Amino acid sequence: MSQAPDNTSLPFIFDATDATFQQLVIENSFHKPVLVDFWAEWCAPCKALMPLLAKITEGYQGELLLAKVNCDVEQQVVAQFGIRSLPTVVLFKDGQPVDGFAGAQPESAIRAMLEPHVQMPAAPVAAPLEQAKALFAESRFSEAEALLQVLLGEDNSNAEALILYARCLAERGELGEAQVVLDAVKTDEHKAALAGAKAQLTFLRQATTLPEAAELKSRLAQNPQDDEAAYQLCIQQLARQQYEAALDGLLKLFQRNRGYENGLAQKALLQVFELLGNEHPLVGVYRRKLSAAMF
Repeated sequence: MSQAPDNTSLPFIFDATDATFQQLVIENSFHKPVLVDFWAEWCAPCKALMPLLAKITEGYQGELLLAKVNCDVEQQVVAQFGIRSLPTVVLFKDGQPVDGFAGAQPESAIRAMLEPHVQMPAAPVAAPLEQAKALFAESRFSEAEALLQVLLGEDNSNAEALILYARCLAERGELGEAQVVLDAVKTDEHKAALAGAKAQLTFLRQATTLPEAAELKSRLAQNPQDDEAAYQLCIQQLARQQYEAALDGLLKLFQRNRGYENGLAQKALLQVFELLGNEHPLVGVYRRKLSAAMF
């Protein structure tokens, strides 16, 4: 395929001139569809449209080419294709114009015009660890665990995979096995994730020794000031990944009785922050609320 001129930022977005149009547009269009943007410096809609066309073209990752023709300069091409208004955009395929439009258009209309003619690039296959993270986030723990087992079979020193594997084990009640896996993590590289996994394990262990959530809710209905029931309900909620309800309950307990069991509510809140990680939206919200409650 012909190459774009050297003054381009991307190989699939380039300027075309009277001299290069045959090579860069017509010849290239036998290999990939070429979108030609006829524009001029004085044309405000042209300048608004150009970045949108570039964005769409970049999304096709090389399956679509974008040629820009300055109509004030390239008079021969303008006359050849009878361009009468700007902006005008023409799609070339197999050496011929096959579709196009005149005037500014919304992104949806441009994509609809391109769809029959341009093949979208295949979505990249995520790495096994990234796939496992996505599955875990969707609570598809057994599928995530299966992927991680394969990954760890190839490299059993992958700390990030070990930590996530331990969390999968913990979610299905294999708390002892999860602890063994976490103990095998010897690096400090993923300290926050390790702390989060250990916090999860702590909450799940605690939950196994506590009354059921329904019983705790009944106690609180009879006595809303029952701090023990309030705290234990939060732990049960954490074990079931009901994070917002648990954070809310812990914060209210801290506000009502910050000294409960030597600051247990605050300690639990900090453990949940470690469990969820700083990127989780709830963490930012409840860090601020905790800070406001403290001062």
